[in-house]
Amino acid sequence: MTKIAIIGAGSTVFVKSLLGDIFLSSVPGKIDIRLMDIDPARLETSKRMAQVLARSTSRDASILATQDRSEALEGADFVIVLIQVGGYRPATVIDFEIPDAMGLRQTIGDTLGVGGILRAWRTAPVLVDIARDMARLCPGALMLQYVNPMAINCWVLNRLVPEVQVVGLCHSVQKTSQMLADHLGENIRDIRYSCGGINHMAFYTRFEKREADGHYSDLYPRLHQVTPPEDELVRYEILKRFDYFVTESSEHFAEYVPWFIKRDRPDLIEKFAIPLNEYPRRCEEQIKRWASMEQDIQSATQFDVVRSEEYAADIIEGMVTGVPKVIYGNVANKGYIPNLPEGCCVEVPCVADATGLTPLHFGELPPHLAALIMTNIAPQICAVDAIASNNPEQLRRAIALDPHSGAELTLDEVWDLSEALLARHDAQMYGKTSTS
Repeated sequence: MTKIAIIGAGSTVFVKSLLGDIFLSSVPGKIDIRLMDIDPARLETSKRMAQVLARSTSRDASILATQDRSEALEGADFVIVLIQVGGYRPATVIDFEIPDAMGLRQTIGDTLGVGGILRAWRTAPVLVDIARDMARLCPGALMLQYVNPMAINCWVLNRLVPEVQVVGLCHSVQKTSQMLADHLGENIRDIRYSCGGINHMAFYTRFEKREADGHYSDLYPRLHQVTPPEDELVRYEILKRFDYFVTESSEHFAEYVPWFIKRDRPDLIEKFAIPLNEYPRRCEEQIKRWASMEQDIQSATQFDVVRSEEYAADIIEGMVTGVPKVIYGNVANKGYIPNLPEGCCVEVPCVADATGLTPLHFGELPPHLAALIMTNIAPQICAVDAIASNNPEQLRRAIALDPHSGAELTLDEVWDLSEALLARHDAQMYGKTSTS
């Protein structure tokens, strides 16, 4: 029997996708699912959803819902983590409102920048607690880590709890490859690619189509000719200037670099159609929809279940059945990309099979891509050290080194902003696993 714990199971909609994949997989025998969350109402909804999913897929599964993390983790083979420490309110709202009042505008704020760095400050310690529980209760388990900021969180875990194997999982590689295939009018099944870098800033160093005669042709010349849709103007501008396509969406990427969001250049916001405050807008819309979504889940007796593009089920399937699966994962750099720092968190191909999860050697990135990525690794270095040593001064330096923050704020403003954010967050009670 395969035992899977999901920490942060109140993220019902995402859990539905992940469990649907797992139940449709070729993992043999009974599957033991343990759902854990601190919100009892959301937890009960997820339990009900999981039961209907199991019935809809004819999967033999036991479903346990618990607010006790130790109970969920005991003897688990895989631990899927989906937490959001502090929730949208108050934590994310604080991360947006205080910088905005100082003229520092964001779009998503979950990966880098002020929002991503503060999110890591409150989130990574909770992930470390979970990992230490794993070392005690399920020492051989693999953590499938879905929580942003991905690179900082995984780097902290690898540094502080190295005995627990962690892979950070995202969907930007597979979603963007599908998007590019659509832009070119090609079938993704005819395309092969290589991709590497850091989470949300990995680049396709190869993007090719299999022709009728079996050889592969480079699709980059055609990508350079694509007329980009309005919501992808930033990424196509990066393609134009840097020759390679990046994995994460334009609304994300705009805030990882200093060139697109400038308070004294409103023309840039309009030219590149940058959706400022996009993440709060999405959260507010989801909150408005939740009541009807919850009612639909509670009243459902059957779900139409199709396999998603998420990697969690592929990893579990490969490791349990021994049939190799290739995924893109976020792991500690052990020479996989030699021209990025040893130990930083890189996104590279990995093979899941009976021997476990094995990252593959990717090789050096083109120098200009490595240089661009290093502008994001630099603040990560300080953020990781700040969290590992509980040093707010290092956190301020991380914000100062962030490309977008540094382009907009003076050092005095960075320190003032950091003080205001830390004071507001310290006034809240975080440290609990939350998905609300």
